[in-house]
Amino acid sequence: MEWGSEPGAVRRHRIGGERRDGPAAAPQLEREALAQKPLADVCGGGARTRKRSGEGSGSASRGAGTGLSEARAALGLALYLLALRALVHLSLQQLVVRGTAVGHRGEFDARQARDYLEHITSIGPRTTGSPENEILTVRYLLEQIKLIEVQSNSLHRISVDVQRPTGSFSIDFLGGFTSYYDNITNVVVKLEPRDGAQHAVLANCHFDSVANSPVPYPPPLTLTILKQISAISVPLEVFWAVLLKGASDDAVSCSVMLEVLRVLSTSSEALHHAVIFLFNGAEENVLQASHGFITQHPWASLIRAFINLEAAGVGGKELVFQTGPENPWLVQAYVSAAKHPFASVVAQEVFQSGIIPSDTDFRIYRDFGNIPGIDLAFIENGYIYHTKYDTADRILTDSIQRAGDNILAVLKYLATSDMLASSSKYQHGNMVFFDVLGLFVIAYPSRVGSIINYMVVMAVALYLGKKFLQPQNKTATYTKDFFCGLGITLISWFTSLVTVLIIAVFISLIGQSLSWYNHFYISVCLYGTAAVAKIIFIHTLAKRFHYVNASDQYLGEVFFDVSLFVHCGFLTALTYQGLCSAFISAVWVAFPLLTKLCVHKDFKRHGAGGKFIAFYLLGMFIPYLYALYLIWAVFEMFTPILGRSGSEIPPDVVLASILAGCTMILSSYFINFIYLAKSTKRTMLTLTLHVTRTFHDLDGNVVKRDSGIWINGFDYTGMSHITPHIPEINDTIRAHCEENAPLCGFPWYLPVHFLIRKNWYLPAPEVSPKEPAHFRLVSKEQTPWDSVKLTFEATGPSHMSFYVRTHKGSTLSQWSLGNGTPVTSKGGDYFVFYSHGLQASAWQFWIEVQVLEEQSEGVVTVAIAAHYLSGEDKRSSQLDALKEKFPDWTFPSAWVCTYNLFVF
Repeated sequence: MEWGSEPGAVRRHRIGGERRDGPAAAPQLEREALAQKPLADVCGGGARTRKRSGEGSGSASRGAGTGLSEARAALGLALYLLALRALVHLSLQQLVVRGTAVGHRGEFDARQARDYLEHITSIGPRTTGSPENEILTVRYLLEQIKLIEVQSNSLHRISVDVQRPTGSFSIDFLGGFTSYYDNITNVVVKLEPRDGAQHAVLANCHFDSVANSPVPYPPPLTLTILKQISAISVPLEVFWAVLLKGASDDAVSCSVMLEVLRVLSTSSEALHHAVIFLFNGAEENVLQASHGFITQHPWASLIRAFINLEAAGVGGKELVFQTGPENPWLVQAYVSAAKHPFASVVAQEVFQSGIIPSDTDFRIYRDFGNIPGIDLAFIENGYIYHTKYDTADRILTDSIQRAGDNILAVLKYLATSDMLASSSKYQHGNMVFFDVLGLFVIAYPSRVGSIINYMVVMAVALYLGKKFLQPQNKTATYTKDFFCGLGITLISWFTSLVTVLIIAVFISLIGQSLSWYNHFYISVCLYGTAAVAKIIFIHTLAKRFHYVNASDQYLGEVFFDVSLFVHCGFLTALTYQGLCSAFISAVWVAFPLLTKLCVHKDFKRHGAGGKFIAFYLLGMFIPYLYALYLIWAVFEMFTPILGRSGSEIPPDVVLASILAGCTMILSSYFINFIYLAKSTKRTMLTLTLHVTRTFHDLDGNVVKRDSGIWINGFDYTGMSHITPHIPEINDTIRAHCEENAPLCGFPWYLPVHFLIRKNWYLPAPEVSPKEPAHFRLVSKEQTPWDSVKLTFEATGPSHMSFYVRTHKGSTLSQWSLGNGTPVTSKGGDYFVFYSHGLQASAWQFWIEVQVLEEQSEGVVTVAIAAHYLSGEDKRSSQLDALKEKFPDWTFPSAWVCTYNLFVF
């Protein structure tokens, strides 16, 4: 029988009449006639009419012989997605292009960079203010720079400066706080032409590591040096065993920069501009060293652009996740120069939205230096980021090679570019940019992107408008079915989201939150499967009970149009908001629409046969491949963060929501096939402080004094998984908030109290540091404008936190910190983070309290916490004994602390 030879209405009447006689057939004739209306074949001709055997036999199938079973459709789509996922995986595993020259003169040598990395990490934990950071690492860097200088080409001149800045600034991060630093360390190297340069590009890394970073046992030479310069009297073998090394964050970047410096300095190619290499020693102290450099160093005025090297994971590919602000020429420089590109404007807009609770030196250079730049970071394997497992052996040599190739190429491009000197001419405008499986980068101005997006929207408007503007008897049926299909789709998405959220809440309530953390695909099976099942269930109900008299072809086309309309709506909204990420929606509209127009004639003649399915899936190849590529990046970044997001954000709820959203997107253009077709241990972080707290009243008398081990779990489940191993840590020792004290009277290292509200306080003996902190009121003055000026002086360890809470009837009007305007943290208290390098002078500062109403209990409460992060004072026998009880799949970060509160 030749299906294409009969009018659609006649064919539908003959087949449908054998199954469903009666009045319901009349509306169906209109639907089928509408569905058979030909569209322009933009692919240059349709398939020929094909004949089938068995002409005249009664067919039980719906529509034009679809021949597509539900089982085959489900299996085929699953295999299609798995094949795309495998392709994405292969592209991510290909870190460098094989066959490229490595180690040749003028080329980056990852083996040399790895040697730098292993030497830096072998020094030990490099906390700001420790001898390892301020002396050993600086000494090693200067030695290597000196060797590089000796080998350098006479075309170049190398200048070295060790900067030790002191300063203060306020930052709107973690709710907002003020940071003060004193005598911290920067190692700055300037590589320039022999005759000098007026302009420079900056490369930035930091060699300090996060407090309590892990290291293996150090080599004998390092031990000898440490024993000579340090007053540490505890056995170093014991001290070393519990610490980390911060290989990826950010020693590997500094190693890359050293090797880039070596290659550029030995090059016979003259530079047009200077390249400044900043090895900063206090980034983990919330970006202090970069602030000291960009606001105080004389070379800072030469800088026209910068590249910041960071890490949010351990190894893999380094992602360009921030550029600008504006200055599209920088993106073009990366596109032109990078050998192994990996960049996305989506990452930029997600990061700058504040969803990810992190920040980099990029912010300091942008806000305090008004300099545009490029921010790169390793993002793979974030599970071991800032833990003892962040070691050099976990960073692949190919990861170092690709990072070095890219940084070297981009720096060389900028240092020889005429655009650097006249960058102000090219500063306006944003760029849409994204890489294609790491092979190349597509970049174009955002204004061009907006034009493309609106052109795609107009194409959809013409496509759907043609259907809505059919003769009235046909339009009414299609319009009704279209909006009904839209409602069903939205209902399926909503119920899918509700379903996975119910499951997530249930999982959290029974104490199994984060059970998927070590095996991410468990969450895909748990939440992703539930979301898919709910969507299929809703559409199956609609197909069987609502669209009883509609053909499969007609419904397949209606639901394709619904998905196209929804994605077009997202495209319009994102473009209107000025988001560069709207290009994703443009891809998800343009390619499906083009595919639909290409396969339309064949689909009408032969139904959902093999040829239609092959062309349809081929047309969906680009949007689905790129979607899976982005989804990998989303989960690679967000899944590890969920394990350390505090006790107030339920990770299962967040992950379930993300998975539901991904399911909605991936299922959107496959929904029409429904109508066409007949667990776990994890690495857990805890913050454990042995603290002695002293509370004074208005007269200076001690009204309360206690000591204990204060425990904070970064895990949403709290200590429920720890109690079986350490029975004394249970809900009977939950810490109680001191209502009259700032930040509840506990020594918060950073103002994250609003993220971690579950903490425990295990009674313990008092701590007695050999070098106790001292805090005193230097003067109290009454100003002519009815305010009280209090001047304080503090001395103590390298890290201290200062807290302020004004009483009723008083306000904090100004202080000597930052720009002079006090910045409140979340909750209304004031938080100041302080650190210093070696041999710092006493920290003296003042605050001014405006008194509106005198109170008998004083006008302000202040407290100071001294954190002993290095040396002998860091440890206590009780703290060590408790840490020994923690299971080996946890990482307790622990130190000694004192806390003193005063009322004035």
